[in-house]
Order: sequence, then C-alpha cells, then structure tokens
Amino acid sequence: MATNRVRSMTGFGRAEQSFATGTAIWELRSVNHRYLEPHFRLPEAARPLETQLREKLRKQLCRGKLELCLTLKNNAGEVGSLQVDEGLVRTLVDAAERVAAQLSPPAAPISPLQILQWPGVIAEQETDPEQRSAAVLQAFAQALEQLCANREREGRELCRFIEARLSGVEQQVQKVRQLLPEILQAQRERLRTRLDDMVAELDADRLEQEVVLLAQKTDVDEELDRLEAHIAEARRVLTAGGTVGRRLDFLMQEFNREANTLSSKSVVTDTTQAAVELKVLIEQMREQVQNIE
Repeated sequence: MATNRVRSMTGFGRAEQSFATGTAIWELRSVNHRYLEPHFRLPEAARPLETQLREKLRKQLCRGKLELCLTLKNNAGEVGSLQVDEGLVRTLVDAAERVAAQLSPPAAPISPLQILQWPGVIAEQETDPEQRSAAVLQAFAQALEQLCANREREGRELCRFIEARLSGVEQQVQKVRQLLPEILQAQRERLRTRLDDMVAELDADRLEQEVVLLAQKTDVDEELDRLEAHIAEARRVLTAGGTVGRRLDFLMQEFNREANTLSSKSVVTDTTQAAVELKVLIEQMREQVQNIE
C-alpha cells in the first residue's frame, strides 16, 4: 500500500492521454465490497494489457468493487490527420478526364469529394502499438491516482464521523459509571423496603446476601471497562490507518455485545436510556465502517 491513511471504498477517477493517432480515456468507479473485485471494459486493442493493469490495481487497492472503462478515441476523422494518396488522385483525375473527353455531350466535372471517396485515396494513419500502450498505461496511472485521492478524502470524512460517535459512546460510559453508586444504593433501599414488609424483624445477614446477589446482577463495571477499551482500540486503528475496515467491523460487533449486556442488566431508566443511545451510536458507526477499505 502506498499510504497508511484510512480510505473509503467509494471514489471516481478520470484521465486522458493522447498519442499520435488517438486518445486513451479512462473512467474508474469504485464502491464498497468485501474483497477487491475489478471489472475491466477494454477495447480489443488493449486486451493484452489487462494482466499488467490488474497488477497495478492490486498494488494500490485492497478492497472495493470497481468498474474500469477504457475508450480509445481515433483521430483519423480530424482535419489535418488525413493522409491523401496524391499519386492515386492524379491517376483518377487523368482517367476521369480521358473518359469525359469521349462523352457527348461532355460530362460534368468530377467532384473532389467523389475522388476522396475512392477506395485508397485517404489512407488511415497506422497506429504504433507501443505508443498506444504507453498512453493507456499512463492514463490509467493518472486515473487511479485520482481515484485513490478521492477515496482518501472521503476516508477523512468517515474518520471524523466515527470519532464523533466514539466521543458520544465515551460520554454515555462516563454517565453510567457516575450513576453506579446511586443505582446500587437505590436498589439496596428498595430491597430493604421489600424485606421490611415481609418480616417483622430484619435478618441482617440475609439482607447482605440479597444485596450481594443483586449487586452482581446489576454490576456493569466490566462492560464499561470493555467499552472504554474498545474506544481506545478504535482510535488507535483509525490513527494507524491503512486497510482497517475489517478490524473496525469486528470492533463494532464487540461494541454491540457490550451494549446489549448493559441493556440486559439495566435496572433503572437512566441505564436503559444510556444503553439505547449506545446502540444508536454503534449502529451509525457500523454503517459507515462498511465503506472503509
């Protein structure tokens, strides 16, 4: 890989390169895909270059579905590029004049356009295969460079989007962590009230046992620790750059697992709302991660 920046899998590149008898025009489009899947649309004259083109592509990109279209535009129809066989023209004019001299009444003068339409009068310029191939490869390199630049630009936008959501996840984790003592105390009081209703004299040991069991069920310290670890890892991956899409996708699954556990352990409205917000943020990140190379 030529760069360690995070890149999107969506982009476009276009480039033209002229040669003696025409112009090579490339248009490259890419969208997200699990693997690198290129589809080349080449004129017959450029088919021998396909292996070389695929190799150049693999050196620059790792993932994405690509449509790569080459057009070879011939200059033969342009003024100034016509090659006229003047010897054949003189022969045709002489022959036409001899025939006209024998006609009665005389025939109309021969038209220059009629002469030009005669087979062989206009000769097509011969194309140098090596020159054409060089133009095709050079234009491809330029279009590919433009495509990569576009993917990098969109990759920077994706990084900013994901970082904003990571900050949102971090805020929710801090919010729940700050609420934990309050949540546990509320549960302790609720349990004490229930037991007071059930028995006249409170068994202190039994109460503590029940509180311990309840604390175990509602303790989400580990989930919060893992969420913080995932946040740090996601930021590290984004900073390292390169081909990180699959790694980030795996992290999104881990984020979601912890958010689901947090939701299942929720015993108050605040943690339930936090779990819902976490799931929203994680889903937003996951959708964008699908487009990272």
